[in-house]
Amino acid sequence: MAALRAFKAIRPVAELASRIAALPYDVMNSREAKIAAENNPYSFLHVDKAEIDIDESIDIYDKRVYEKARDNLHKMMEKGWLVRDNQDMLYIYKLVMGDHEQVGLVGCVSVDDYINNRIKKHENTREDKEQDRINHVRYCNANTGPIFLMYRAEEEVNEIIKLWMENNLPIYDFISEDGIGHIIWAIEDRWIIDKLIFLLQNIDSLYIADGHHRAASAVKVAMMKRQEKPDYTGEEEFNYFLGVLFPHNQLKIMDYNRVVKDLNNYTADEFIERVKENFIVEEYADKGQYKPNKKHDFGMYLNRKWYKITAKEGTYDDKDAVASLDVSILQDNLLNPVLGIKDPRTDDRIDFVGGIRGLAELEKRVREGMAVAFSLYPTSVEDLMKIADLGKVMPPKSTWFEPKLRSGLFIHELK
Repeated sequence: MAALRAFKAIRPVAELASRIAALPYDVMNSREAKIAAENNPYSFLHVDKAEIDIDESIDIYDKRVYEKARDNLHKMMEKGWLVRDNQDMLYIYKLVMGDHEQVGLVGCVSVDDYINNRIKKHENTREDKEQDRINHVRYCNANTGPIFLMYRAEEEVNEIIKLWMENNLPIYDFISEDGIGHIIWAIEDRWIIDKLIFLLQNIDSLYIADGHHRAASAVKVAMMKRQEKPDYTGEEEFNYFLGVLFPHNQLKIMDYNRVVKDLNNYTADEFIERVKENFIVEEYADKGQYKPNKKHDFGMYLNRKWYKITAKEGTYDDKDAVASLDVSILQDNLLNPVLGIKDPRTDDRIDFVGGIRGLAELEKRVREGMAVAFSLYPTSVEDLMKIADLGKVMPPKSTWFEPKLRSGLFIHELK
């Protein structure tokens, strides 16, 4: 059973929603955030990446950054840019990217469901990144960015949401600067809210699609608040955190590609011979870019030439849910043994490029100094759920979900 709870959102006034809404804090660095928020005092990046508003010499994890985030959030509320709803509600969040549409339900999910693994994970988290968001939540006393969650599709839930969208006007409807449509409805009808909560309780598990660090941090803040309030009842807002729940069959995972700085002291010819030990290598030069169209095929861009490389039989175990992932096959049979990248989390010779940037970005990175690039076939939603159900984790940078949720459209105050 997965608990869902309605809440009184702090959210933008309608005329400012498009200017306040911002990409998640972790998809851009401080410099990119500063440029994105330039000439836009309403941008929620002033809260989620408050270092853009203080001296660049100050460390981004300094307490002054979190104090600034808190102050900026309070300022946005005092100026009336953000307002608090006067009743508990659920919300519908529809995203449109080209021909792709996905519709999520916005509410609060249970800290205890996370602890008891009814909210399942597929990634490890890093302590420094967790601590950053712990500080952010503590100073702001709020969940400022929603966790991207999914559940196995339930037709009755979909039908209720569809009917509400057809029969009610949205509270927000705008297109962001990257061309993504964001349409949001508020569900104020208590009977509909209770029905959706009941139906979601019959779903065994929720899965974190994106936002592992935010989720882990929200839970740790809740544990701190429970220690500070030993007579807590479980009904306090800090026992819940902000999420957007999508049916699994509406989600789009894109490829998550790799670029590497050098060939580990091999010449290009020597490197290709090493690759041939575990992969079938075919030149693709006359056919343009190579974007894999099935599992276990990869593209390789080297010396301004594309290759199709296919993992040989026997180099992976199809019965092992993690080892048979393409990100694992590439890591275990090429990146580690040939290029010497043992831990892609910490090795600064490797970088990762989300599929939304296209294969032209891989070519650009190689032209600008990287030695080789690899294009991958996307990890499937089914693989993600299977691995999470087994209690295992994926290698880092296995999934790139698009479109991205915007921060600043819903804020959950912990009280």
